[in-house]
Amino acid sequence: MHKSTLEQWSLLDKVVELGSFAKAAEATWRSQSSVSYNLASLQEKLGVALLQTEGRRTVLTPAGEVLLSQVRPLLKSFYYLESSAASLREGTRTRLELVVDNIFPRSRLFAVLREFQQQYPHTQVNLTEVLESEPLLTEADVMVLSRRQDMSGRGEWLMNIDFVAVAHADHPLHHQPQPLNEDDLASWPLIRIVGREAKAGIDETGAAQCWTFSTIDAAIEAITWQVGYGWLPEERIAQQLANETIKILPLAHGIRRATPLHLIVKKELVAIDQQIQTLLALFIKAGQR
Repeated sequence: MHKSTLEQWSLLDKVVELGSFAKAAEATWRSQSSVSYNLASLQEKLGVALLQTEGRRTVLTPAGEVLLSQVRPLLKSFYYLESSAASLREGTRTRLELVVDNIFPRSRLFAVLREFQQQYPHTQVNLTEVLESEPLLTEADVMVLSRRQDMSGRGEWLMNIDFVAVAHADHPLHHQPQPLNEDDLASWPLIRIVGREAKAGIDETGAAQCWTFSTIDAAIEAITWQVGYGWLPEERIAQQLANETIKILPLAHGIRRATPLHLIVKKELVAIDQQIQTLLALFIKAGQR
């Protein structure tokens, strides 16, 4: 048998937090004598003094600090377990599948996820990032995608992602007569962001001047290392543009391109629950920034 209980450790934590037995008793809807008895029993069974008085406050002894610091993760896990059980009892969603196109701005994405987690700490979100050319994951509850063909749910326009033609600041393209035309670009590799499934369909006759990468981060690195030039999401390279590591190419035309993103809800979700509604609202808010 264990010498202590989670209830006793929880009372100890509350006494330390509030500084007195009386306040802890009031906060836990107990009598002060009940709190005192539980903590006296805890210390007696452990054979270690956990509390001491400093002025008007009750504080931990050095041994108490060590032991309570080890128990607190257990208290937090137990609280999470009970809260999850309550969510299951009330029919609250405990898991949500989310698919987001890789071009969606990372800062906005994680701001959405952070706010959602704060509102629904017991709902697990499984995020999958994809590229436009990759197959759709139809089992996802919510999707943010750059294509509308073969739609697997109900969707609406969310925002446009602006791409801009760039190369490293020291790339020879920036030292040629301006504006640049297609013949000027033809001498250098074009950096393309292409999903694994689409690579097989690329025309190999132009492969010497078209280098493909399966992630935006890799494409940015390739341009940063002067492998070639390409169109990158402007918001994603804002820092490199600001410090002029990467510069916009002075093209005669076509410097900027826009790709629309759509917010899509799974068709099978007949009734949209509160968590889905909240996530949709957060993405719409992020798209309006």
